[in-house]
Amino acid sequence: MTKKTHLSRKMSARHVQMIALGGVIGTGLFLSSGYTIHQAGPLGTVIAYLVGALIVYAVMLCLGELSVAMPYTGAFHVYAKNLIGPATGFTVAILYWLTWTIAMGSEFTAAGLIMKRWFPQVPVWWWSLLFISIILLSNIFTVRIFAESEFWFAAVKVLAIVAFIVLGGLAIVGIIPIHGYQHAPLLTNFTKNGLFPSGFGGLFTTMLTVNFAFSGTELIAITAGETKNPEKTLPKAIHTTLWRLVIFFVGSMVVMASLIPYRQAGVTQSPFVTVFSQLGIPYAADLMNFVVLTAIISAANAGLYASTRMLWSLANEGTIPAVIAKTNNRGIPVIALLLSMVGGILALLSSVYAAGTVYLVLVSVSGLAVVFVWIAIALCELLFRRKFLQAGHQLSELKYRTPWYPLVPCFALLASTLSCLLIWFDPQQRIALYCTVPFVLACYGIYYLQAAWRKHAVAVKQ
Repeated sequence: MTKKTHLSRKMSARHVQMIALGGVIGTGLFLSSGYTIHQAGPLGTVIAYLVGALIVYAVMLCLGELSVAMPYTGAFHVYAKNLIGPATGFTVAILYWLTWTIAMGSEFTAAGLIMKRWFPQVPVWWWSLLFISIILLSNIFTVRIFAESEFWFAAVKVLAIVAFIVLGGLAIVGIIPIHGYQHAPLLTNFTKNGLFPSGFGGLFTTMLTVNFAFSGTELIAITAGETKNPEKTLPKAIHTTLWRLVIFFVGSMVVMASLIPYRQAGVTQSPFVTVFSQLGIPYAADLMNFVVLTAIISAANAGLYASTRMLWSLANEGTIPAVIAKTNNRGIPVIALLLSMVGGILALLSSVYAAGTVYLVLVSVSGLAVVFVWIAIALCELLFRRKFLQAGHQLSELKYRTPWYPLVPCFALLASTLSCLLIWFDPQQRIALYCTVPFVLACYGIYYLQAAWRKHAVAVKQ
């Protein structure tokens, strides 16, 4: 690369780990997880999350070698550009930028709705505007302020999940009494309706959505260009973050499935509220609403960071106007930041005024986008190792190596591709393919048209 590869390196290992956790643990776990149990049954949900964790772990092992060898801001967009092709790099960046921008829009709305529970007289848009301002201020000064704020936002979520798993586990074995059970549940809900009460179809449907639950772990690579000692920090963050996610997600599912009959899970309220209420925790609904609000702010905070770095990377590579890569004296790409925030606000407006058309398409595309990025990461790892050796280098030169090469990247590539293709068999999610495939083709088309126009402009000047 002839241009900058990174911004100011100010993040420590604890920041990177919490940013990754903050990006993954969101409203999906706190609000939608009960619906997953309702669809697949208790055992089916746990199996699906374990398999999903295996897939994302394989992807992250691939990303580990790439991000340590090339700790660039923008990460996998740059890898895809250099190893697969510039059009693919452009498409990966646009997909990932869109994913987080759409997420930001929905989080601003959700935060406003939660605040309305406590302040019913205040319009939702007032709260949305307040949180937009908070998140913008968190990102605009220095990367360390962003990292520190994200650390504490994520810490609230982590503490809530740990308390949920510990207290729920004690209730399962009968140490803590729980309303509705005369004896210790001891996992009886797992078997009393059969191992797969909804059949294998329910398990299959859940498998399609589990990958999305783990999306956000790849944020570790986005931080590579602003992390101190990336060759040590990134591999450690990848391993510790993934194990924590497996424990948090699978542990939460085991507690929910054990204490809530699967037909009731997620039907009326968050399963976290249901369990805390059964345990007699006072103000359970208000406490969980506060945790969910923190989760929303944390996810939007991480989303603005990720989308900003993707825009900066595109501009830094010369794919979009170079002025967007300009940074202030504290190393923050302010123009890219403001453009990403505008994108989030436009997503918010489309969810209000065009929910059945524009917003539906955007959400469908962003839902599959992360899995497309995972496919690109696995393919980049296969190409990188081969080109590295062909260039006369030795494996011993790599400070971190993906284990069991090429099995791990091949598994990551195949499993991620399969999870995209299998969506076709689920009528409710099939629209994602209808929207995403044309969108991806359009990105390639835009890139080639832009490249042709630039070539023509150069020829005219000469």
